[in-house]
Amino acid sequence: MGLFSRLRGGMRIKLRFFGAARSVTGSRFCVEVNGLRVLIDCGLYQERELRDRNWEKFPVSPGDIDAVLLTHAHLDHCGLLPKLVKEGFRGRIHCTAATAEIARIILLDSAHIQEEDAEHKRKRHEREGRKGAHPDVPLYTTADADAVTPLFSPVDYGEPVDLGAGVTAKFCDAGHVFGSSTITLTAQTDGQTRRILFSGDVGRKDKPILDDPDAAGEADYVLVESTYGDRVHEPTENVEGQLAEIINTAVEAGGNIVIPSFALERSQELLYHLNELLIADRIPHLVTFLDSPMAIRITKVFDEHPELFDEEMARRMKAEMSPFDFPGLKMTMSTAESKAINRIKGSAVIIAGSGMCTGGRIKHHLVQNISRPECTVLFVGYQAEGTLGRHIVAGSREVRIHGEKRQVLARVEQVHGFSAHADRDELVSWLSGLKSPPRQVFVVHGEEAAALAFRDYLTDKTGWPASAPNYLDEVTLD
Repeated sequence: MGLFSRLRGGMRIKLRFFGAARSVTGSRFCVEVNGLRVLIDCGLYQERELRDRNWEKFPVSPGDIDAVLLTHAHLDHCGLLPKLVKEGFRGRIHCTAATAEIARIILLDSAHIQEEDAEHKRKRHEREGRKGAHPDVPLYTTADADAVTPLFSPVDYGEPVDLGAGVTAKFCDAGHVFGSSTITLTAQTDGQTRRILFSGDVGRKDKPILDDPDAAGEADYVLVESTYGDRVHEPTENVEGQLAEIINTAVEAGGNIVIPSFALERSQELLYHLNELLIADRIPHLVTFLDSPMAIRITKVFDEHPELFDEEMARRMKAEMSPFDFPGLKMTMSTAESKAINRIKGSAVIIAGSGMCTGGRIKHHLVQNISRPECTVLFVGYQAEGTLGRHIVAGSREVRIHGEKRQVLARVEQVHGFSAHADRDELVSWLSGLKSPPRQVFVVHGEEAAALAFRDYLTDKTGWPASAPNYLDEVTLD
């Protein structure tokens, strides 16, 4: 089956690709070794054409999985945990304390959105006299999300976690989002040792708030992301210049600046840069709305874990110069507060989730602003293929929001320098930290074109054997 192979002699490790294989989202990798079955990440598919996979049965019975190792709390890495638990998983979910706290927030929000969407679809289908591809019920409920919390088992960076059967896991700082990790799984049998490194999502150096990614270390096999494996980012130092120009142009036009933003890291980094621009008086002192209860709750987790800040952020917090509390910043928790934003006269900055416009309050703000030529929709994050955000940023002149077609008359802008993902050259640089050449590199977590391009580039650059697995491929490692 696909990459499946049987090698003679030595240790046998089965590696299975249940998601993020020639796609960006749905991260799920299964390792079977020494009678132990471990799942690395359990993410939700977000690409429109792949969402049906969220409803499928897990390729292995959840009750037969011994442990989950979670790289970080983005929905495409943790978003199917409630379904996994609902269908029988009872093991531990190992991750950093910050990831556990943030994942709980994100999963509850996801469940709430799915409950609302299911009810909305049910009413619409009744009105239109048709049925959808799936029952008009949520994929999982808030009760299912709550059931995940007791299973979290916090770990510290650099401290081995004993999973039993001669298998340990070590979490290191990925520098991607708050609490994010790369994970090295080490298995020992009959005096032999094998190490598999899971990159999760690799961050970038010199980003605000977070420390740089830890070195890749030692590994026999590597699963590496390739979200930006076919390109090189614009210089990050230009981010604030672009942001200032876009905001000032929107203010001159008399419109709002609507920013779809991920609740984890992107919203906090955006506030950091806005605060910098305000301190330097490079933009008008506009009212700025963080209209995302999830982002607000996650920001509080940042405050509770100062040990994860880089030196500059720690210094700012100690000096009471927090970018999460600048003049004009309004954090809107309630629906009533969110709706009241539409009554604001003049320009305002509106930051709301979700980052790819797949749900949440951003859709309501798009309804109010996307057909107004004086307004600006600013994208500061990756837009996966098939998402509403991707359609807008790709230049669609008409999009469907809440079941109705809307003309895209607002100015559409995108700033790429915010990316929390390493680009092609940064990924190669991170991999160069390996102490010895790996036996095999598996390129995952990228659209097919990006994964294939990075596979070829990596092989040309290093000479290492590399492949880009397909969905549900299996390989037996020696």
